[in-house]
Amino acid sequence: MISVITGDIINSRNTEAEKWLKPLKEALDEIGSSPKSWEIYRGDSFQAEITDPKNALQHVIDIKASVKQVKGIDVRLSIGIGDKTFDAPNITESNGDAFVRSGEGYEFLSSAKQNIIVKSPDTDFDEEINLYLRLLLIAMDNWTPKAAEYVRMNLTGNLKQEDMAKKLGITQSSVSERHKRAYMDEVRAVEERYREQLKKLEL
Repeated sequence: MISVITGDIINSRNTEAEKWLKPLKEALDEIGSSPKSWEIYRGDSFQAEITDPKNALQHVIDIKASVKQVKGIDVRLSIGIGDKTFDAPNITESNGDAFVRSGEGYEFLSSAKQNIIVKSPDTDFDEEINLYLRLLLIAMDNWTPKAAEYVRMNLTGNLKQEDMAKKLGITQSSVSERHKRAYMDEVRAVEERYREQLKKLEL
């Protein structure tokens, strides 16, 4: 079983591509190398393969935080979980249930007022996690660039608040405030719940 992320940039035409392309590529590079593990196509759409589905939601949150550091920009992201039946040199040419489900979720997002969705072989798992995500997106969709910067640093840096304060050039109390405004504890709780529930599935 693998997971596939399909996404696109919201409001990409309103901002110079280089502004959001750089942080997007940095987040995708955390997954692997292009074009085997990820690929950007049609200008502002992309696909990425996560070999361990348990890590997919963290990568999705990281991608969102990376992109939202650019004011006025956001991202739609669909996680598909399933088999990979055809392995191509380019991810966009590979196939399997994970790719199909990711595409189906992405098509749903295009017509729904929701920016992240998960589709797996288990509908009960999907229903629970997508409910959490809809609630969490109330906060995530409203991240400021500074809050998004903090979230990405929190996810990838493994730093203490004191170290973050030095790196960001702000006080430790300001870091604590960003933590609260980003709803970081809730983000972590949902991501951990996703991992726990995924482990229980007999996929």
